[in-house]
Amino acid sequence: MKPNTQQLQDLTTQVRRDILRMVHAVNSGHPGGSLGCTEFLVALYQNLMNRKEGFDMNGHGEDLFFLSNGHISPVFYSVLARSGYFPVAELATFRKINTRLQGHPTTHDHLPGVRIASGSLGQGLSVAIGAAQAKKLNNDSNLVYTLHGDGELQEGQNWEAIMYASAKKVDNLIATVDLNGKQIDGTTDEVLNMGSIRAKFEAFDWDVIDIKEGNNIEAILAGMNDAKSRTGKGKPVCVLLHTEMGNGVDYMMYSHAWHGKAPNDAQLENALAQNYNTGGELDY
Repeated sequence: MKPNTQQLQDLTTQVRRDILRMVHAVNSGHPGGSLGCTEFLVALYQNLMNRKEGFDMNGHGEDLFFLSNGHISPVFYSVLARSGYFPVAELATFRKINTRLQGHPTTHDHLPGVRIASGSLGQGLSVAIGAAQAKKLNNDSNLVYTLHGDGELQEGQNWEAIMYASAKKVDNLIATVDLNGKQIDGTTDEVLNMGSIRAKFEAFDWDVIDIKEGNNIEAILAGMNDAKSRTGKGKPVCVLLHTEMGNGVDYMMYSHAWHGKAPNDAQLENALAQNYNTGGELDY
C-alpha cells in the first residue's frame, strides 16, 4: 500500500534531517538543491514509480530514475536508503574514505539504486534516452524518469539530447527540471540567462507541464500523474518543477549561498529544530 500524504510529508522531514546531518558531519556537500528536491524524490520513490523488490542494473520490468545533477547526492542517498535499497545507517559514511556514498554518485562500488555515475553535469538525459529506447526494444512498457538542475541546462549536450528525444519519439521518458532559478555562482539569470525554458522545450517538440508548487507533496503527485498520462503519445515529457533552494530551513532559502556549503554546529541545531524528528531517525 502506498503511503498517504501525511506519511510522505513525515518522510520528507526525515530526509531533510538526513541531508543536514550528512553534510554537517563532513563539512562538505550540497544541501541547497538537495533540500529543494526532497519532496519530489520522496514522492517519486514512495508513490509514483513502479519499482521491484531488490535491485538490478538492467531494471527490466520497472521504472528507472537517473539523477543528472549528481551533486544533490545527499537527498538521493537518503531517499534510496529509506526506500529499502541499502541500510539507513550507511548514510553515516557519506563522503568518507572508502565509502560507497561518494560526493557524486558512482557505480564502481555497486551501491544499490545507482545506475550511472553523475554530477559531471549535462550527461544524464543522454543516458536516460538510451535506457528508454532499450525499454522499447525489450517491449518493456515502464517509464524512465530524470532530474536536472536548471543551471545544468546551460550545458550543451542537454540540447543535443533534447533534440534527439523528440525526433526519435522517445515518449516513455519524463524529464524533470528543478527550476529554482539558482546555481553555485548566483541566479541562473545572472550567470547565463536562458530565457523561457518552457518555450525552448516546446520548440524542440516536447510536451511540457509546470508544477508551480514544487515543494508541495499533493501538487507534485497531481502534476507527475498528469505527466505520466501524457507518455506514449509520440512526445517526450518535460516537467518544470518550481522549487525553492534550501526549502525547509529558513536561513538557507531564497539565496544561492547554500548551494554547496555545510552548516556549522549552531546552524545544524537551528535547522534540525525546524524539522521535527518523525521517529525514523537512527543514531548514525
